[in-house]
Amino acid sequence: MERVTIYHNPVCGKSRGALDILRERAVDHDVIEYLKQPLDRAGFERILSLLPGPPAALVRKDKRFAELGLDAADYNTREQVIELLLAHPELMERPVIIRGQRAVIARPSEKVLELF
Repeated sequence: MERVTIYHNPVCGKSRGALDILRERAVDHDVIEYLKQPLDRAGFERILSLLPGPPAALVRKDKRFAELGLDAADYNTREQVIELLLAHPELMERPVIIRGQRAVIARPSEKVLELF
């Protein structure tokens, strides 16, 4: 089975849950704590090319989003999303799990199973 990459935030329950599922199934995986190892433009472009759905799905519209005074309507295109996440990587939806040429945002954690 091909190796899986998980973009992980250890304080996130969904992210920990997806990682637990990978471990329980003995899936070979690499963990990237994206807040410690921020993605560059190419990394975000790759993720967006593999995820189904609109680019805006990669952005968390949470308390931090509101604190920054952002408007969701301003972050719909790939370029807008990438620029936002380069400036504020904490706004990336998590966890993102990649296997081969497919990716999912594992919310809920069990969504990781769509890759298998």
